[in-house]
Amino acid sequence: MSKGEDTRKRIVAEAAAIFNQKGYEGASLQALMEATGLEKGGIYRHFTSKETVAAEAFDYAWNAAKQARQHDLDSIPNAVDRLKKWIANFVERRSPVPGGCPLLNAAIDSDDGNPVLRAKARGALKDWRDRLEKTIAQGIEDGEIKRKVDPQKFATLVISSLEGALMMSRLEKNNEALLAVQSYLNQYLENEIRRKR
Repeated sequence: MSKGEDTRKRIVAEAAAIFNQKGYEGASLQALMEATGLEKGGIYRHFTSKETVAAEAFDYAWNAAKQARQHDLDSIPNAVDRLKKWIANFVERRSPVPGGCPLLNAAIDSDDGNPVLRAKARGALKDWRDRLEKTIAQGIEDGEIKRKVDPQKFATLVISSLEGALMMSRLEKNNEALLAVQSYLNQYLENEIRRKR
């Protein structure tokens, strides 16, 4: 890896935390310069605009969050138990990028203004939903999940419940909402989703 590539990666990693904590508007060039130790020209030598830095920083933060959420999923053969692990990972394994869920942050931050960041957030949401739907569909095919379950609806329920609980937990500065949603979703998975043999 060249020195320029290394510098670019370092800028993205440092910027990810700043954008994820402060949002696009709140992330000043000065904060980026302080975090990276570079001058304005040093940053813009690697990026054409603040928007470009923000887009790559979102990708970095989302990939880190996704890795945390998918930790050990492949080791679980049963779809229902894999979904439970996915939920547990969301509740228990925080993204290594400070500031909380990059998807939730970017969705709120880009709602009114930044179409590039909005597109990135929509892509991340689609990726997450698609992965959950695929797990559910595979579980139906394997006879582990009831045939009546709609993969898209259940994936939407999981994502919206977890993200809503995360927002509440952040506001209330405790994990009660996340733990309550985890408990509810686990019970729902056992009672309504898992096919009894």
